[in-house]
Amino acid sequence: MCGVFGIYGVPEAAKLAYLGLYALQHRGQESAGIASSDMGKVYSRVAMGLVADIFSPQDLDSLKGSSALGHTRYSTTGSSTIKNAQPIVVDYSHGTMAMAHNGNLTNARQVRDFLEAHGSIFSSTTDTEVLIHLIATSEGNKLIDCIVDALSQIKGAYSLVILTKKKLIGAVDPNNIRPLSLGKKGNGWVLASETCAFDIIDAEYVRPLEPGEIVVIDKDGLKSYKPFKAQKPAKCIFEYVYFSRPDSYIWGNSVQKARKALGAQLAKEFPVKADYVVPVPDSSNSAATGYSGESKIPYEMGIIRNHYIGRTFIEPSQTIRDFGAKIKYNPVKEILKDKKLVLIDDSIVRGTTGKKLVKMLRTVGAKEVHWRISSPPITNSCFYGVDTPTRKELIAAGNSVEKIREFMGVETLGYLSPEGMVKAVGGKMDEYCMACFDGKYPVDSANIQKCISEEKNEEKC
Repeated sequence: MCGVFGIYGVPEAAKLAYLGLYALQHRGQESAGIASSDMGKVYSRVAMGLVADIFSPQDLDSLKGSSALGHTRYSTTGSSTIKNAQPIVVDYSHGTMAMAHNGNLTNARQVRDFLEAHGSIFSSTTDTEVLIHLIATSEGNKLIDCIVDALSQIKGAYSLVILTKKKLIGAVDPNNIRPLSLGKKGNGWVLASETCAFDIIDAEYVRPLEPGEIVVIDKDGLKSYKPFKAQKPAKCIFEYVYFSRPDSYIWGNSVQKARKALGAQLAKEFPVKADYVVPVPDSSNSAATGYSGESKIPYEMGIIRNHYIGRTFIEPSQTIRDFGAKIKYNPVKEILKDKKLVLIDDSIVRGTTGKKLVKMLRTVGAKEVHWRISSPPITNSCFYGVDTPTRKELIAAGNSVEKIREFMGVETLGYLSPEGMVKAVGGKMDEYCMACFDGKYPVDSANIQKCISEEKNEEKC
């Protein structure tokens, strides 16, 4: 769930990286960092918090050079502490290297145990540092050889950006689970998790990186390498459903167009008579537009979201009922009273916030609530970089749709079918990872299932 950004051959690279990370802030809010290079030295600044709060003008001035990479973090492996903030910058036998990573390595624990047994000393608990050690201990003569050697030893998901004094390198895993796009800025190059980071710096979108591709950018231009045996694509379909900003293109497709199509398909599969289509803001706004267009039911912003909440709150000592939901959402009474509503959401995870939200709608006088979800039921944890809870916490893992409907307290509940989801997004069923919906893990499946079986605790896996 992290955001990565890299830029090469452009003046004031660190300041552009700052803007790129600002556009990618939705992918992680725990920590952020930028490393830059002036062709002779690598500079860095990492801290906990939001991008806008971390970097002062003086910080950005100190990050010299025409190349930079940045990272905004949402932790899925390793705790939320400064030692796990990225980019990770190290000095080793081949020079200085900075690395930023989005995704999860499913065999990181085994590789780390092996490395520690052979003398490696780790300074963090993030799986990204495993890659650093594999590159540093490789016997390859060139950096690209060391990177290929390291990547050949890991499994799981990665979109990766590496900065050295003179090179910028991007890589995606052979199944392309996490997106990474290539852009052009004048005579320079840009890499980013999403193309919205290109827009803010007036860079031109070129193309997505292909499965297993490594690009090396230096003074001689861009070179592409495809050192790994071709694998079946397993692109994370949840990028379209929830993660990515609607103004982005990922894997060459418009997220806004995909989300509207998800909503339209949902209206075809689960029509209902109602007065208004109301999204649960903000991630469901586009799908609600699609549902409204297909159903001809008017769209209304009947719920307002507070955009300025953090991850923790000071709750008043005098308990306020449903405080957690109220601080995030507030219904518009004048719109909702005595109305039949189609409530559109992208997913239901635990269901606790949704239940409180429905209760709020009832309190302001909503006559009927028909909940429509623009994805199938989430029944399994993700081990490729999405911070989904364990199965025991997922409401759909142990309950039927009817049971969930009763728990939520709504008149009807409809989830988009897997076939309908893929039809809306475009492409074929077998080119997406849908493990959170169907439990079919496309990468390192045997190790994941073995870990769950042995540990009886998905968090450790």
